[in-house]
Amino acid sequence: MNELTWFKSRYSGEDGDSCIEIAYTWHTSGYSGSEGGACVEVAATPTAIHVRDSKVPHGPRLTLSPGAWSAFTAFARTAA
Repeated sequence: MNELTWFKSRYSGEDGDSCIEIAYTWHTSGYSGSEGGACVEVAATPTAIHVRDSKVPHGPRLTLSPGAWSAFTAFARTAA
């Protein structure tokens, strides 16, 4: 599922003026099954990595720095 999710910039005014929106492209884990099992989706930006459960796309999200994400994935590769 490669959908774009749009977010309004925190610099946008409450009156709707000077609005900037950005989009994340979510990528599903290669380990996710086609039957809708335990799926993790990731959206990367230059300053943050966003992680969510694909079964609850509007639910809680985890946001990590690129360094923390790199350390996590390196650990996950060795722990598997």
